[in-house]
Amino acid sequence: MADGPKKSKISSSRKLGLKIRLLAVAAQMLQEDTEQKIKERETALAERVPPLNLSGLSLQELLDLCKDLHHKIDVVDEERYDIGLKVSKNEKEIGDMNLKIIELQSKFKKPTLKRVKISAEAMLSVLLGSKHKESIDFKANLKTVKKEEEKEEEVTDWRKNVEAMSGMEGRKKLFDASGN
Repeated sequence: MADGPKKSKISSSRKLGLKIRLLAVAAQMLQEDTEQKIKERETALAERVPPLNLSGLSLQELLDLCKDLHHKIDVVDEERYDIGLKVSKNEKEIGDMNLKIIELQSKFKKPTLKRVKISAEAMLSVLLGSKHKESIDFKANLKTVKKEEEKEEEVTDWRKNVEAMSGMEGRKKLFDASGN
């Protein structure tokens, strides 16, 4: 006897029929649920908002009714705004807490490192341990570099230069400078 894939005891046509019936029952339950929600909404609105009876009211009574309705609208709008702010605040807190949870669960959390001042000799003694007995002069192995002196032009204030060259004395200086 070979252990092959087990065949289903239910035929494919029977499975299809069961799926169709299940989907039909689920669709019916969904429709009933939506109808129930609509009825609940209508009853809640009927309780909160009584029907308006506008027949036989004078102009002043209609104006008073409108003012009263506007006042109620303002109160409900303020409540809606306050609730919206509370909801947004709670959503922000939930998001922050989710980020904290992710940070706590992450494997790659990096610790904050503190800067430690340590001398080169102390660092070598830590790295090399007992092998490090003599201090190493790092500056002794450095190569010396000769700097070439560049010719720098004198930078002077141009305003003083213009004042010095103005008039006949300035022309005389130019003439004397060019003659040399």
